[in-house]
Amino acid sequence: MNWNDMNFGMGFEMGFGWLFGLLILVLVVLAISALIKYLRK
Repeated sequence: MNWNDMNFGMGFEMGFGWLFGLLILVLVVLAISALIKYLRK
């Protein structure tokens, strides 16, 4: 039971970290594409 709880907690933290990283990556890509469009005008 103890090991299961620890494993679940670590998995949740890892998943949340991946989700947060992916969100930041998407925001960075959108910002760069918007900047390129703005500079090309």
